[in-house]
Amino acid sequence: MEKIGRIIATEKQPSTIEYFTFWTDKDFKLKPFDVVVVDHIQDSKTYGVVEEISHMTDSPSALAGFISSDFGNVDAQSYTQRIGMNYVKCKVVGNTDNIYIPVQEGRHVYLADEQQIKAALGLDKVENALPAGYIDMYEGTNKTIIPVNFNSHFLIGPEGAHLNISGISGLASKTSYAMFLMKAIQDKAMKEKNESVAFIMMNVKGTDLLSIDQKNGRTKELEEIQPVYELLGLEMEPFKQVKYFYPYSKDKTDYTYEKVSRINERISVGQAAQYKYLFETTEDKECLDLLFANVDDPNDTIESIINYIIAGSGKFNGVETWSDFQMALKEQANPTERASSGKEISVLSWRKFYRLFNKSYQKNKQMFTNGLGDTGVRLRDQIAQIQKNDVFVVDVAKLDEESQGFVFGDVMRAVYNLKLGATDRPDEDIPERVIIFIDELNKYASNDVPKSSPILHSLLDITERGRSLGIVLFGAEQFVSDIHKRVKGNCATQAFGRTNSIEISKPDFGFVPSVYKTMLTRLKQGEYIIQNPVFRSMLNIKFPKPIYKYYE
Repeated sequence: MEKIGRIIATEKQPSTIEYFTFWTDKDFKLKPFDVVVVDHIQDSKTYGVVEEISHMTDSPSALAGFISSDFGNVDAQSYTQRIGMNYVKCKVVGNTDNIYIPVQEGRHVYLADEQQIKAALGLDKVENALPAGYIDMYEGTNKTIIPVNFNSHFLIGPEGAHLNISGISGLASKTSYAMFLMKAIQDKAMKEKNESVAFIMMNVKGTDLLSIDQKNGRTKELEEIQPVYELLGLEMEPFKQVKYFYPYSKDKTDYTYEKVSRINERISVGQAAQYKYLFETTEDKECLDLLFANVDDPNDTIESIINYIIAGSGKFNGVETWSDFQMALKEQANPTERASSGKEISVLSWRKFYRLFNKSYQKNKQMFTNGLGDTGVRLRDQIAQIQKNDVFVVDVAKLDEESQGFVFGDVMRAVYNLKLGATDRPDEDIPERVIIFIDELNKYASNDVPKSSPILHSLLDITERGRSLGIVLFGAEQFVSDIHKRVKGNCATQAFGRTNSIEISKPDFGFVPSVYKTMLTRLKQGEYIIQNPVFRSMLNIKFPKPIYKYYE
């Protein structure tokens, strides 16, 4: 181990059981998140993680520096150099003998070797290892690259669950990191540990996730990816057992950005289908509330209307198609034509309901259909049959915001029904865990979403009780401060990407050291600062570009 300095403990800046400081040469390269080792009592070693680095000289004031430069001559040469050093503040993260009294003045400080770094950060005895990325420790000739592993039981259960990823759009690679972790789960947790996991991914932007079963064709990127994948023990292959679900339309592309030739090719080999919603099924009727998830309903009027419709009361008796439902709803909203029953709900409420429903119905009329046809499927039926290692990609990118929420809410309810035994499948045949990945989580779980939102209720159920059922949420958004506190508070793992100075001033970042906050404003693509119960400190990890085909 290389000696790099000694402990400083002064009257004004004493060592504590939480922090210590040391001096080091002003030219020695250290950076935040580096790990150091300190000699301690009884031949033990204390580990610290660098948080702040300051430079100090013997100059009594700023004015002294001005005077010593010939009273402000920027080209003046000083006859003697100021005595200077770097002053480093570290957070204590462990001790080899669990001795936590403060480290003492004058003790030697060393760079940690690979084993000591792992022990300091809690990476040396990780069970159920699942790659989280890698860390670069130190600079220059001392540079050390170390793989970082989660304990999968603290990411996808049963000990802890759920992942929240935040960062500025286009810079933080939120989707790429979530996909990297799910690829790691498919490669490691399922093969080596025989975990039973299935994946449902919501494609919300363009064609981002519509080629994840195809390998990245960029040769230069593959050359960069390979050494990292070898370090982490991952396969240089894209996702397996992938099936795509597109919103139904006659020409197949009205509601998707995918090419019609690709859709036809996948449908012909059973790798894709078009999903529809049928009014004749009770489950689809019960999903009507999802179209109004972002509508404030303090008096539960919408819920009353939906209950009235599901019961088949008044003009809704015998209605079995969406077009007939639209006409019945229109009549119910007309005070001169509506049935005598249902009048306890005001005509204004019926009109509002009709207007909001009609808006989504007219935009996505082909998806709300009267029959499945040859290529049509119900998402609920497909999810009810999902198998271990299956990857379902549900495309909603081209749908309007209300319909996106409708489909996402339907998916969550279908997974709940599956895990609660609402199907006739034997329990041992159902995947033990189902991971649902959704980007732009702020649309459904922000602080501005109405408290009555059924989608918000489903997300709260998943984050608070889903772990015990084996339902895991991977969510991503630009600003974590926008997300409902119970949703983000129940995510065992937090990943923070590049963000702005306004965001880091929010209470959500109050626990983050000031230097780390500054780093968050300038993280590069492919970098995250992550927090997980297994790690003793926040980690600045890096991860490779996608192994699957993606579009920039």
